[in-house]
Amino acid sequence: MDYTVKRLAGLAGVSARTLRYYDEIGLLKPARINASGYRIYGQAELDLLQQILCYREFDVPLEEIRALLYDPAFDRTEALLTHCRRLQAQRGRLDRLIATLEKTLSGAPMEDGEKFEGFKRDLVAQNQRDFGEEIVARYGEEAVARSNERLLATTAAAYNDLQALEARFEQVLLHAMQTGDAAGPLALEACALHRQWLCHYWDQAQYSRQAHAELGRMYVGDARFRAHYDRISPGAAQFFCDALQVYAAESGQ
Repeated sequence: MDYTVKRLAGLAGVSARTLRYYDEIGLLKPARINASGYRIYGQAELDLLQQILCYREFDVPLEEIRALLYDPAFDRTEALLTHCRRLQAQRGRLDRLIATLEKTLSGAPMEDGEKFEGFKRDLVAQNQRDFGEEIVARYGEEAVARSNERLLATTAAAYNDLQALEARFEQVLLHAMQTGDAAGPLALEACALHRQWLCHYWDQAQYSRQAHAELGRMYVGDARFRAHYDRISPGAAQFFCDALQVYAAESGQ
C-alpha cells in the first residue's frame, strides 16, 4: 500500500512537517516522488518509520538513529545497551520519586535523613546519565565510584556547607571578573575555593593543580559546563579557565 505524507503522518501520529524533515536529513526517504511531486511511501518506509519512532521513545538522538539504521559499522548492540542502561537509571529515579511522594501523601512520617538519601541517589543517577560515559573515560571507573561513594556518604549538614562553599566561590569569582584580572588575588582565591569544593568529591591524594587546570579547559569546551559557569556572568567559564591556568602555573604542578 502506498502512503502520501499526509496519510502516513496521520497513521503514525506525527506531523507532515516531521516527515519532510526526516526526508531532508536523510533519515526517512520516500520510496518515490510521483508525477505531481508528492512524496510516496511504501511498506518498507512504514516499517522504517516504526523503528525510528521507537528509538525516539528511547530519546535516541536523530544522528544516532541514522547511524543505527544505515551505518553497517555502527555498533547497534552497544548503542542500544547504553540507552537501555539510561532508561533503567531513569526508571529507578522515577520509582524512588514515586515512593517518596506516596509516602508523603500517605502522611507517614519521614526522617530528614530519609528525604536527603533519596535526593543524593537521584543526584548520582542524574550525573551518571548526563556525564557518566565521558567521566569514566577520563578518570576511570574506580575514581568515579569513589566520587559517588563520597556523595552518598555526605550528611545533610555537610551538604549544606558545600552549597555555602559553592555560593562563596561564585561570589568571589564574580568579584574577580569585575577586576578584569584573571591572575589577581580574587581570581586565585576563587580557584582555591573551587579546589576546596572539588576535593569533597575528588580524591584529594590524586588532586593536582594541573588536573584542575585541565578541568577549566573542559568547562570552556563543553557547552553544558560553559552554560553552568556563564550563568554567574557572561564569560565566567573562560575567565575561570584562565585563572586556573595561572593557579596551576604558580605551584609548578
